[in-house]
Amino acid sequence: MAANNWKDRLITAGFWFAAFIIVGILLGIVGYVVVKGFTSINLDFILQPPSRAGRAGGISTTIVSTLYLTLMSLLIAVPIGVGSAIYLEEYARSNSKFARLVNLTSETLAGIPSIIFGLFGFVFFVIFLGLGWSVLSGSLTLAIMVLPTITRTAQEAVSSVSHEYRENSLALGATKWQTTRKVILPSALPGIVTGVILAVGRAVGETAALILTAGSSLGMPVVPTDPARTMAVHLYVLAMEGISMERAFGTAFLIVVLIIVINYLANLSLSKISKAMR
Repeated sequence: MAANNWKDRLITAGFWFAAFIIVGILLGIVGYVVVKGFTSINLDFILQPPSRAGRAGGISTTIVSTLYLTLMSLLIAVPIGVGSAIYLEEYARSNSKFARLVNLTSETLAGIPSIIFGLFGFVFFVIFLGLGWSVLSGSLTLAIMVLPTITRTAQEAVSSVSHEYRENSLALGATKWQTTRKVILPSALPGIVTGVILAVGRAVGETAALILTAGSSLGMPVVPTDPARTMAVHLYVLAMEGISMERAFGTAFLIVVLIIVINYLANLSLSKISKAMR
């Protein structure tokens, strides 16, 4: 009995140690970026557009481009991803070959490097469809990239909803679609939002695919056919070309802040929606 207690304590200590390592790495990376980048942050840096050389000015156009591309990609990917998850869990037969093909495709897409998505987007959207380097080309490429994440997390969220909810709804005379829309989706909403948050994090931090599809223009994008430079691409250019490491760290700091703010707003919205549904 004493030996078992000793083993349990050792395993528990190992889990705690692993958790502390993960938290320590996160705090170390974020802390380093904050310390190096905080001194560059001021209103001019946030509100002014960057100069052509990148050594002066701010990053206002890159902030707008980042939000523009992320929002457009989510508008494309979320309905497709959630719709696919509902089909796979609620409507597809267990022995459906098409459903197995969709699952296999989603898992395969999740493991493809981002540069491959960028090359595909460049050849198909930019050249073949003639969309050029634009917000639209970048958003379509990002939507394909984040689609597996949204689909898989939504699928897990839908499958975790108790079957009793489905049976009770159908027993009361509701149709399959009414049950899905009014019972399953509200119950699965927290998991779906988690998938969307993960997708936002990948979209905001993407570089390679967007250089090849959205371009690297410093101008303010207005219509979807305009080229754009996101914050991550701007950070890459500043750091790799040795233009200004100080401004590169400032941009990295704002990327971290942007992701934190988006996550906070998403969780706050989810909390209010959940209370309204009760």
